[in-house]
Amino acid sequence: MRLKDKISIVTGAASGIGMATSINFGRQGAIVIAADIDLEGAKRTAEKLEQEGSIGIPMKLDLSSLAEVKRFINQVLERFENVDILVNNAGRFSTLPILEMTEEEWDGVMDVNLKGTFFLCKEVLPNMIKQGYGKIVNLSSLAAKRGGVTSGINYAASKAGIFSITKCLAKFAAPYGINVNAVVPAFCDTNMFRSLPKEKIENAIKSIPLGRPARPEELADAILFLASDEASYITGEILDVNGGVLMD
Repeated sequence: MRLKDKISIVTGAASGIGMATSINFGRQGAIVIAADIDLEGAKRTAEKLEQEGSIGIPMKLDLSSLAEVKRFINQVLERFENVDILVNNAGRFSTLPILEMTEEEWDGVMDVNLKGTFFLCKEVLPNMIKQGYGKIVNLSSLAAKRGGVTSGINYAASKAGIFSITKCLAKFAAPYGINVNAVVPAFCDTNMFRSLPKEKIENAIKSIPLGRPARPEELADAILFLASDEASYITGEILDVNGGVLMD
């Protein structure tokens, strides 16, 4: 098993890519902490893991609150003493047009997607440094490269920030045996994608050379690779998994 006995945190684990990643990790032997602000959804993911004979622990996590992030990590370390893998998948989506953008909407997205991701990494890093091992995988978005596409400017900007966070952390953490990388989806068949207007969904699919949105499991496979020791010599990588929408 590629992740046998690895203590793994997956945020946004209640559905979509986060749920698929949690299940994928469990099948590879990881102990999965399924974290989400939607605790009932996280419990359902943990139940799916247990049904497959894996270990899943549901925990509530509000990434918009630094106090909650610290509380969460303290609880994890009290129970398991270490964290081997962190997948920053949780995010808040926004489609508000530029001229209608409010401070509240801007800050709400930034607090979860950018601030929350960074401070969760910051809280996990001392433990990873102490053990001389760690894998961090951040989720960005095609919106960060193409200026929105179907999302609002705040979402695109927050996901562009993930690129910088990933590269800065990768340089800082490399001497301690920690790999930090990012996965960049385009259109994935999740609740977020399905919530878009029908016309936007149709236009998005037309733009994909492979002719369909990604399955959550396909993103989970890319995340699994970067979280495994098979990617031991990869750090600071921004990995596109987009069906050919953007080739750079």
